[in-house]
Amino acid sequence: MVSRRHAGEVVPRALGFLSGILPRCRAAAMSDSGHSQPGLYGPDRRRRWNRDKELGPPGGPQSLSGPGRERDYGPWDRERREPAEEPVGSVMQKTPIILAKPPAERSKLAPAPAPVPPATAPPPMEKPIVLMKSREEGKGPVGASEGAAQLPTAAAKGEKEGQRPTQPVYQIQNRGMGSTASSSAMDPVVGQAKLLAPEKMKHSIKLVDDQMNWCDSAIEYLLDQTDVLVVGVLGLQGTGKSMLMSLLSANQPEEDQRAYVFRTQSQEIKERGGNQTSGIDFFITQERIIFLDTQPILSPSILDHLINNDRKLPPEYNLPHTYVEMQSLQIAAFLFTVCHVVIVVQDWFTDLSLYRFLQTAEMVKPSTPSPSHESTGSSGADEGTEYYPHVVFLQNKAKRENFCPRNLKQMHVVIDKIMMHSHLKYKAPGGGPLFSLLPGYKGHPSFQSLVARLRSQIMSMARPQLSHTILTEKNWFHYAARIWDGVKKSSALSEYSRLLA
Repeated sequence: MVSRRHAGEVVPRALGFLSGILPRCRAAAMSDSGHSQPGLYGPDRRRRWNRDKELGPPGGPQSLSGPGRERDYGPWDRERREPAEEPVGSVMQKTPIILAKPPAERSKLAPAPAPVPPATAPPPMEKPIVLMKSREEGKGPVGASEGAAQLPTAAAKGEKEGQRPTQPVYQIQNRGMGSTASSSAMDPVVGQAKLLAPEKMKHSIKLVDDQMNWCDSAIEYLLDQTDVLVVGVLGLQGTGKSMLMSLLSANQPEEDQRAYVFRTQSQEIKERGGNQTSGIDFFITQERIIFLDTQPILSPSILDHLINNDRKLPPEYNLPHTYVEMQSLQIAAFLFTVCHVVIVVQDWFTDLSLYRFLQTAEMVKPSTPSPSHESTGSSGADEGTEYYPHVVFLQNKAKRENFCPRNLKQMHVVIDKIMMHSHLKYKAPGGGPLFSLLPGYKGHPSFQSLVARLRSQIMSMARPQLSHTILTEKNWFHYAARIWDGVKKSSALSEYSRLLA
């Protein structure tokens, strides 16, 4: 028999030997059956290494109260009890041993790590916002809009190929100023301001003052839209130019002439033989029609004012009558360049010097700016692209016999023969000249009906392009300012002035 002392020594050694042999036998059995070895890698191996360290080597003294007394569970029981068997604190206190698999096997088994966004990256926008230009501003070549439409496609192609765009395709601008932005994104104050009607003019203002200097106050009444008609007037002194422009623009014949938008001659000025308008007056209606009233051409009152008041003439003019004629030619050449319709008013039929003056103004008229800056010759653009306005001849204060069909036909023949070599568009679509009569008496047809007919004729005129591009109202103002500056510095007018002297 074995004594108690020997039994107390043998039993612990046997238990320690069995605790070291059983896990190895179980692992070998699982590998033979085709199962993976859960204790070979990962936390099971670290836990077995910790248990062996606590129990000590096989054959040595074992602690019966330590973890060696724990029951050996199967792999399924071990997986279920792992969170309870190994507290986090005990593992973190000991030095861990990490065993890694080869890179090829690790890439197959390990899940792909989630990408960590950079700390400085801005948050992405929820929805892209694209603001387009307004219709007026976007009127350009068709190729420009097509190129803009191809930008998103090119950007998407670059992203598919793995290229990172360096700049955004669209730049977000002020939401309130985008005319095509949605109603929810538009500022209500700005939207209401765009829907308001433009300010209504109550009287005319100066476009060119009496010193022949350009004035900028008219631009406050202009808009960025292209549907505009420009009507100018030329005539001798006292023919009724200001009254006619007032009746065509905003007033009625039965109204008081003191309330007309263009001031007419008072009785005192008529008795003195003076003129009311000086320079060029500007007025625009709510229908977006611009009316330009001018000082009388070849005016004797302006010449008398120069002589009697000892006004200093510009250095390039030596004689007062030369200066008056050059002023008239500058105004006429300016109207022939910036107006769609020019009304030539006379109060009797007819003054041949008036037609000679019109042909001279046509000769010295500035050429239409061409799309390219390359000049085709010394005379400017060729006749095929040169712009010429419609010219309407109007006889004011007509007598009864002027309305006779035979006399009216003779007037048409005279105008045709005088203007036959002119490039001005003085003929109507039917073939006859644009010639109208306004009676100087009360009778039939009435003055009101003839004014209404003339207004309809003027407003139905064609509106060709004044230059190679379509002009808005504000663009027309800047274009007219440039033309006026060019007229004052025109070499053709300077040469004509030298020949007159």
